[in-house]
This record gives sequence, C-alpha cells and structure tokens, in this order.
Amino acid sequence: MPYVNIKITREGATAEQKRQLIEGATRLLVEVLGKNPTTTVVVIDEVDTDNWGIGGVPVTERRRREGLPPQ
Repeated sequence: MPYVNIKITREGATAEQKRQLIEGATRLLVEVLGKNPTTTVVVIDEVDTDNWGIGGVPVTERRRREGLPPQ
C-alpha cells in the first residue's frame, strides 16, 4: 500500500488542483511501479508560510524582504 505525502504552502490551492495532485500521484505510482490505485494513499498537508523555512528564514519573512506580497 503506497503512501504519498505532498506538502505545499497554504496559499489557496483549490479543491480541483488538489484533486489533480492526488490523481496524478496515484497514476504515476501505477504507471512506474505497477501499484494498485485502490490501495494507494495520497495525503496533502498545507503548511502556513510562517511554518515553512528556507535557508533559516520563514517564507513569510523572505517574501517580505523581497518585496513580494503575502499569499
């Protein structure tokens, strides 16, 4: 039973986009590894940008420094 965990920042991914991610990840496991799609689990975790850091700096702060709008 494959388990896939997709982590994205919480910035408004739509239900349709998440459905496509789940479908695509499942299809990839079927095509590449021959896994059974009925037992393939895909979980999407959405993380606040305050809780997602790159290079020791939260994404929210990095964007603020770069003059990017919060998402």
